Amino acid sequence: MAAGFKIAEPLEYHMSFLKENCRPDGRELSEFRTTTLNIGSISTADGSALVKLGSTTIICGIKAELTNPTVEAPGKGYIVPNVDLPPLCSSRFRPGPPGEQAQAASQFIADVIESLLSLLQLCWVLYCDIMCLDYDGNILDACIIALLAALKNTRLPKVTINKVTCKPEVDSKERHKLPVHKHPVSTSFSIIENSILIVDPTADEESLSTARLSVVTDEDDRLCSLHKPGGTSLSAEKLQTCINRATARQREIQKLMEKVLKSVKAAQ
Repeated sequence: MAAGFKIAEPLEYHMSFLKENCRPDGRELSEFRTTTLNIGSISTADGSALVKLGSTTIICGIKAELTNPTVEAPGKGYIVPNVDLPPLCSSRFRPGPPGEQAQAASQFIADVIESLLSLLQLCWVLYCDIMCLDYDGNILDACIIALLAALKNTRLPKVTINKVTCKPEVDSKERHKLPVHKHPVSTSFSIIENSILIVDPTADEESLSTARLSVVTDEDDRLCSLHKPGGTSLSAEKLQTCINRATARQREIQKLMEKVLKSVKAAQ
């Protein structure tokens, strides 16, 4: 009967839980789903990671190529993120060109990474393919975690300039770490019925939300980005609550990432 009530009256179903300060999956309003991280999942990539945020599953693979630097930044390489939401991850997505949600996620990630990470590698371009394997809401947080972990896992081959031909030569056998100087983490919230604030929304909760907000903070507790694509307004008090929760979340994810990287290094 509960399943029928959820399908027939999804808002009423969720509100019956939210009024009691809990959610249908048993979480509190400010509680994240279990987050798991696997680094080095794709052996053919220069760096990779797989993240599970509850049922939401994201995998990121990075391929590095030498290219001409951009006119705007002639002394730097750059990152090209691409988020793919294929039909295999959810029936709500259709085959074909990237939809609006995938394009918005790619742009959000590009903005975050552009402002917080510096490759410090001349003429390297990193193609970051981020694919959703299972969709159950909050892909922005999962994508940022997967990308950051994959970047920290990336090993770039040694490049030398041939003195005769003046062309670069790549030595794939000798590799070095990609220097990642910042650790941005996204924390996403949904507002339901214009007043109830929840963190890490599921797909069902996102569909019922009247507004969404993603807060990006780094390891120095600095506010790096706020992403709110329309919807109802948010009071200063609730905004501060979101920032405080995002700051705590950044520490949790950085600790998890350091733990996994340490275990991977020990296994090598």
